[in-house]
Amino acid sequence: MSWGAGPAPGLADEVQPLRPRVPVSERIWARKLVPPFGSTKTASPEIVEQGRVLYEGKGACVSCHGKNGLGDGPIGRRLNPGPRNFTNCRFQKRRHDGELFWIIKNGSPGTGMVPMIPVTITEEEAWKILAYERRFCKDWQK
Repeated sequence: MSWGAGPAPGLADEVQPLRPRVPVSERIWARKLVPPFGSTKTASPEIVEQGRVLYEGKGACVSCHGKNGLGDGPIGRRLNPGPRNFTNCRFQKRRHDGELFWIIKNGSPGTGMVPMIPVTITEEEAWKILAYERRFCKDWQK
């Protein structure tokens, strides 16, 4: 498994993985958002586990981003640009929790990421998924 910024073999590249996806007009507001449990870095093992269950189940994140967060899920393999590679630690360290929450809530124009809140998951569930998703970068808590 690669922990770098590139896609898994045979997958389409993400479009500018380090570029912010939140519009400038929303970015300050998004960066002020924080999880109800404090921070994804300090989320309890229980929160992270609940996030895993949601990522693999109700949230259907695994369908595009894959079991290991590489962007290689069965639907993700057909997308161009490819889904976010959550193992990219440069991306994880650059994006604020609130920015990622904004993307889950509003989608990401020009990509296959569609709005998930409130259609598929709740805001609280989205934060839990983020706590889990952050763990794909092994250096996230450092």
